[in-house]
Amino acid sequence: MSELNPTRDDFASLLDESFSDEHPAEGSVVKGIITSIEKDMAIVDVGLKVEGRIALKEFGSKAKELAPGDEVEVYVERIENALGEAMLSREKARREESWVRLEEKFNAGERVEGIIFNQVKGGFTVDLDGAVAFLPRSQVDIRPIRDVTPLMHNPQPFEILKMDKRRGNIVVSRRTVLEESRAEQRSEIVQNLEEGQVVEGVVKNITDYGAFVDLGGIDGLLHVTDMAWRRVNHPTEILNIGQTVKVQIIRINQETHRISLGMKQLEADPWQDIGTKFPLGIKITGTVTNITDYGAFVELEPGIEGLIHVSEMSWTKKNVHPGKILSTSQQVDVVVLEVDPVKRRISLGLKQTLENPWEAFARNHPSGSVVEGEVKNKTEFGLFIGLEGDVDGMVHLSDLDWTRPGEQVIDEYNKGDMVQAQVLDVDVEKERISLGIKQLGRDAVGEAAASGELRKNAVVTCEVTAVNDGGIEVKLVDHDMESFIKRSDLSRDRDEQRPERFSVGQKVDARVVQFDKKTRRLTLSIKALEIAEEKQAVAQYGSTDSGASLGDILGAALKNRGN
Repeated sequence: MSELNPTRDDFASLLDESFSDEHPAEGSVVKGIITSIEKDMAIVDVGLKVEGRIALKEFGSKAKELAPGDEVEVYVERIENALGEAMLSREKARREESWVRLEEKFNAGERVEGIIFNQVKGGFTVDLDGAVAFLPRSQVDIRPIRDVTPLMHNPQPFEILKMDKRRGNIVVSRRTVLEESRAEQRSEIVQNLEEGQVVEGVVKNITDYGAFVDLGGIDGLLHVTDMAWRRVNHPTEILNIGQTVKVQIIRINQETHRISLGMKQLEADPWQDIGTKFPLGIKITGTVTNITDYGAFVELEPGIEGLIHVSEMSWTKKNVHPGKILSTSQQVDVVVLEVDPVKRRISLGLKQTLENPWEAFARNHPSGSVVEGEVKNKTEFGLFIGLEGDVDGMVHLSDLDWTRPGEQVIDEYNKGDMVQAQVLDVDVEKERISLGIKQLGRDAVGEAAASGELRKNAVVTCEVTAVNDGGIEVKLVDHDMESFIKRSDLSRDRDEQRPERFSVGQKVDARVVQFDKKTRRLTLSIKALEIAEEKQAVAQYGSTDSGASLGDILGAALKNRGN
């Protein structure tokens, strides 16, 4: 049989051969041969029954170099379309190739190169050699940047953060690449720095607590307390952004790469020999730099400040805010009270520059002198009187009146009244002045006690001022003093111990049983007087041989008492 007339077996063999040929499957990347180029299309044979057409623009910059016979990789979208042609794509082939390469680099943790070519919502799109990735705005740079135009259309390194081939999503970051590069640079710079080294830098940023200084690729923090030995309220007082400064490296943290800087360390420490400069007790003029609730800071010289505690501001103004006494920038005289070189603290006194008003008062008004002042306050324990030198003296309740209780007498005084008092005692250390009002009047009771008129067993004459069931209230006729005679002390005879037998205004004699000089309390008894008189009568008349009876003796004694 000739080749032009195949047998039945030949047809079977050809059919088997056609089925055994491996044709490219849809959705795969295959190699093809360019058979011809027609205008803007390349005709490509990929081993199918029909050829496919691919637009030259899909080959990009290499389109001009293509010629029949060149081998290219293409993506098979469909084996045969409605026109009987194979649908091929060079762009999708490149994308598939890129995905394979990108997945390999992503798994290996390697960087990829891409070009930012468009801006979208929330970020930008990046061409990774055929595959399109998303660059979030937060991942563009280490610090937020307003204009991204200079970065677009320029090949740059990126790091793949996430890949999802099923969804066709790729997320990349430029920031992580910069951070890694910066960390490498910082590490290299830090290795060349050491504590104590003096370097120059440029002020990059200023905050309330300090300034960041660029040391040539790495920033150091210059804290406000390390800028100068004196108080610096805000860094802008001595620094400006862009200013070149000389600083000393104080500390370096090798793990975090944090660097602490200092400027004041380049100058002499003004606290050296501080005790010699400011000996205790010296009076010096300074400037108020800051006022707080607990006191005021005063600059004695550049870099040296002391604190006037609120308790050392005034002798008399105790609960006043320091701002009511001093003001910022005021020149003020102070006295050095304490110096602590270790803690770098100086305690100052303002009131010590003035005379202690209690010392002045004690000198000008010794005990026993009479003063006059205004009643400033009434309390449960006495009166406070305003005195010379803006000090107060106190009149205790017990020093208001000789005879009446202080709780009763204090009601007679009102705030604002002008009163006289006697100085009883001045305690300069405790800042206390004791005054007495009753001491300006005659102490009849004290005089009587001193003369012996109120000694125990003395006989006094009283006037009845009130009668009640428990006894009678009486007032001494010769002295402005009151007492109470109990019912049981009204008579030695029980039947006569009846208060009602006495009347108001009646005068009676009684014997002093007890007198307490401290409380000035007098205890009287008519009964004790009668017993004493009876004993005296017996002693007087019972020793004779007159033969008088006891009744006659008592009668004579009573008659003699009445006379």
